[in-house]
Amino acid sequence: MTDLSELDRGAAPGAADPVKVLLHRHRELCERAVDPLEIAAGLEAHGITDRTAARFRHRDVFSLAEELYARVPRDADTATDGSAAPDAPTREGGGRRSVTVLLLPLLPGALCAASLIALTRTHGQNRLYAAAAGVLAVALALRAALRRGPLALPDQFASRSTTGSWTCWLLAYAVLGDGLLRTAIAGGPDGLPDGTAGGDWPLSLAPLLALTLAVAPATWTAGLFLTHARRKLATSRGLEDFAASVRPVLLGAVALFLGTVAALVALCAPFLDTEPVSPAVLALAALLFVARLLTVHGFTHAPRVILVLTAAALVLAPATVFAARLPGCGALGAPVEALTAAWGPTGVPVLTCGAGALTLLVHASRTLTRASAHLRPERAR
Repeated sequence: MTDLSELDRGAAPGAADPVKVLLHRHRELCERAVDPLEIAAGLEAHGITDRTAARFRHRDVFSLAEELYARVPRDADTATDGSAAPDAPTREGGGRRSVTVLLLPLLPGALCAASLIALTRTHGQNRLYAAAAGVLAVALALRAALRRGPLALPDQFASRSTTGSWTCWLLAYAVLGDGLLRTAIAGGPDGLPDGTAGGDWPLSLAPLLALTLAVAPATWTAGLFLTHARRKLATSRGLEDFAASVRPVLLGAVALFLGTVAALVALCAPFLDTEPVSPAVLALAALLFVARLLTVHGFTHAPRVILVLTAAALVLAPATVFAARLPGCGALGAPVEALTAAWGPTGVPVLTCGAGALTLLVHASRTLTRASAHLRPERAR
């Protein structure tokens, strides 16, 4: 980050051209930018605020960025020599990518639904094969859907994001956890899960279907948020103005996504014989959605920490119930048993995932409302 004390000296009243000092320090950023907005976002990422811009005789960072952009010499022939810009797709290629972004997120939900249908029509060893094939197909579809579009991780962030295994833990608990916790409190289980909802260790497949179907609205909602945020960036005249205008867009996007997930849960309920409302699924969906939004924009630390803590808390809940069976350890399972008695087994994921989602949402309302968060990934520093 640029040393602001040095910038202050460069912007001192005695300096003949303070903006020239700033241009020298950020020449690479200014030369690579395709518009003044990218420079404004980059300056904010380096700690330059509207107050700092005033020391350079500008009312805000956006005005300062416009002067920096105008001062950088550019090749006027690049736009007229007949060659397309590196990141300007052809109409045909852009159309194919748009169709892919729209349709590919539907694939995980469709394959999950097909897998569940196959499970209901198979028995014995064939049922095990159908389950394994379904898990593999859905996993590959999820991988493909999350590698394109607004929820895709830029290359420079992929190596810093290691949340995949913890996300799998959360999904596994959504399927197996409630049944295990209920059976553990009752004194079981006496065997391994048999893949049915009425077995000794019952499974709940409704959350898995709802969450895989939710990949599509998550992708489309994230795209809407990115589009509106960049429009706000183009019309805002200050960093604080931009943050104030984007925050409602972020909250609206999360609310729209959760409303869509609630509708999907209600639609899946008659087919899977479950309740039409599932707060646990909504809490987990909100947690994964906000965590992905933050990760896509380069804020990888907070999502990783929250997902790890949430997964650990979910694993710890049934573990304390089993530990309470040891001599003299009966008090260990008391908090989880009390919570389950009051809210049912779903109380544990609602509390843990809800707390994690709320924490990340507060964090996102402070980070995703920065102009620097919306630099195009290939140009982010």
